[in-house]
Amino acid sequence: MACAHITTTQLKAPSVYTQVHKDECTQCFDNQDGPEGIDVCLTCFNGGCVDPLRNHARNHFNLTGHPLTVNIRRTVVDKPDDGTPPPQKISKLAINPEDEEVQYDHSLKVRCYACQGAEAPKDSTPEVSAVVDAIMSAMSSAKQSEVKAWEEEITACEHTLCLVQDPPKKLEQQALAHCADCELKENLWLCLQCGSLGCGRRHYDGSGGNNHALEHFEKTGHGVSCKLGTITPEGTADIYCYICNDARLDNDLSTHLANWGINVSQQMKTEKSMTELQLEQNLKFDFSMTTEDGKQLEPKFGPGYTGLKNLGNSCYMASVLQSVFDIGAFQDRYQQQLADHAKTCVNEPASCWHCQLHKLADGMLSGRYSQPNPIKSDEQVPSQDGIAPGMFKALVGKGHEEFSTMRQQDAYEFFQYLIKTITQKEHATKTTDPTSQFEFAVEQRLQCGKCHKVRYQTDTTNSISVNVPARPAGEDVYEPVDFYECMDTFVADELVEGYNCPSCNEKTIAQKSVKFATFPQVLVVHARRFAFIDWVPRKLNVEIKFPEGELNFDKYLGKGQQPGEELLPEDAPAAAEAVLDQTAVEQLMAMGFPENRCKRALLNTGNNGAEVAMNWLFEHMEDPGIDDPLPSQGGGDSGAASEEQIGLLCEMGFTPLQAKKALKETGNDPQRALDWLFNHPDETGEETTSAPKKTPGDSNPPFNYAVQSFVSHKGTSVHCGHYVAHVFKEGQWVLFNDNKVAVSPKPPIGEAYLYFLQRSK
Repeated sequence: MACAHITTTQLKAPSVYTQVHKDECTQCFDNQDGPEGIDVCLTCFNGGCVDPLRNHARNHFNLTGHPLTVNIRRTVVDKPDDGTPPPQKISKLAINPEDEEVQYDHSLKVRCYACQGAEAPKDSTPEVSAVVDAIMSAMSSAKQSEVKAWEEEITACEHTLCLVQDPPKKLEQQALAHCADCELKENLWLCLQCGSLGCGRRHYDGSGGNNHALEHFEKTGHGVSCKLGTITPEGTADIYCYICNDARLDNDLSTHLANWGINVSQQMKTEKSMTELQLEQNLKFDFSMTTEDGKQLEPKFGPGYTGLKNLGNSCYMASVLQSVFDIGAFQDRYQQQLADHAKTCVNEPASCWHCQLHKLADGMLSGRYSQPNPIKSDEQVPSQDGIAPGMFKALVGKGHEEFSTMRQQDAYEFFQYLIKTITQKEHATKTTDPTSQFEFAVEQRLQCGKCHKVRYQTDTTNSISVNVPARPAGEDVYEPVDFYECMDTFVADELVEGYNCPSCNEKTIAQKSVKFATFPQVLVVHARRFAFIDWVPRKLNVEIKFPEGELNFDKYLGKGQQPGEELLPEDAPAAAEAVLDQTAVEQLMAMGFPENRCKRALLNTGNNGAEVAMNWLFEHMEDPGIDDPLPSQGGGDSGAASEEQIGLLCEMGFTPLQAKKALKETGNDPQRALDWLFNHPDETGEETTSAPKKTPGDSNPPFNYAVQSFVSHKGTSVHCGHYVAHVFKEGQWVLFNDNKVAVSPKPPIGEAYLYFLQRSK
């Protein structure tokens, strides 16, 4: 073709650090396997579809002026049956790379959008050919996420490389038979420095070991240990560095074991490695796709019935997204209102929240990606591929300590993080923020037991966490609980010992309770079914019974200050931070609680030890002010905020006055200041009295609700197992189990972990 852009466009091959979006369009889920393939920009490596209705590739040219793309279309090559045995079953937590060219045929052609889509062969010039070859050989952004999801990179560390062992001695077989501190004979870890043998960590479900190997490290500082049952004749084994707190590689393992008289050539692997146990745990929990009589559930296809592929421990995200995007406000905002967003967005699509939220909504709701795959026999149940929300997961988890990883997470924590993040992103367009569907206010009432004066406080939140009472009816069997009983525990009075009453000027016992000041359009209820047994959280299988018909919550509406009630005076400012039990703080932090929460729990429980504080934490984890600065950490005399801190908040759309006020209230901590600003949207920062803040939600009864969707969890802990969603659609319950979508005739509504209750109109 006669196209000058082929020779005049400056091109540079992608480096190993460049994100190459060659598997799918960055603004929809069209991919290489479609009939038209996708176009990858030769300048910035953005992927765009060529669908005539959306044509995100041409739109990318209109916005950037990048003329050249390579069109990639992938087709499956049928392999002849030559007697080759099938590939080996996956036996470890990794993706075995296969030769892609053996399985697929790629059709490539260069296209110039500046010349009305004129096409040319990929080897038109050496420069173009080199860039196209680099794109094809580069690991795509989607593949990077996929490999990261399943492959655990284990490397050596300075502690394994520089290990100094005690003088050699041969450990007798009897010394290697069981833990030195207990009688456990499995999951034994050998300290490579001194030869001590200890059992492994106690797991969430109470199994595993008794922590003796970990306790040995804490006493001695000896960090490198080897799991005995995993030693192979090839000189490999599970190595753990307690100093790094991670699995490691020991390049000199044979030598280090020989120091203790262990000959690796004579060893036989007798226990599963940590990787194998991890894979087994992930595959162990699944929700049945058959009815009680063994029939397959009826699959569903079309708009609103698109499944989400599991990216590797991503079911917690998929189940929450299915419930959230069933809500009309989210569908309207991200599918309808943002339909033309891509035409004007100048941000990189893969990093733009609005691009990715529209892509996700369009993918889940349009029905284009919820089509039955061809079946090879009448017995085969139709299935769908669904969509892989890898780009969204990378964006939503970016910078987050947990959600950026491929570890299993708590679905409720992800819901809160997702809603908080969307609220922040929608700050400039608050009138169209769909998260307002979840917002409401709770009324907290505190009454001193001595003077009987009261205090009322109203806080905004987006969900409630209710305790599920556990009444044993046998071994690991519990009596069913009525849903209203769970709600009753939420609003029940709670004793606060050691309350420093500002009216009595002494420590008293107070009563504290919470009720609804307003109700939201969608009430999210987190059902806490966990109990701590020997400091280990264990899930309790308590069924929740729901009444027939709608749920009515009128009795849970707070009434505010009543006639004859006298208000407590304001608390005097704290002079200095209370002296806390530092050992208790460290114990709580070791369990994963943030330091601020640990100190708050100890302060609210009279500094009576870690166990009492731990129970308080689990009762108050969802309190709106749980992460607010402690009294002695507040604004006060913390000094003026720096221009850099103020500028950081101003870049997010806040005024200098707002930024200064927020930093003053949070001890000049920019992250807490950002949270404070979003919790005080009507705060102008001016010292004059601001207009009263509009309370979210509605206080006009009746408050009737029905369960619209719920997220269920199967497993012993929220940090392992599997999540699915059930959504009520078109008069029937539908199960969303990753990319499997089917009608659920008997949904396990009483076993859910997270409920989405829709208010009746």
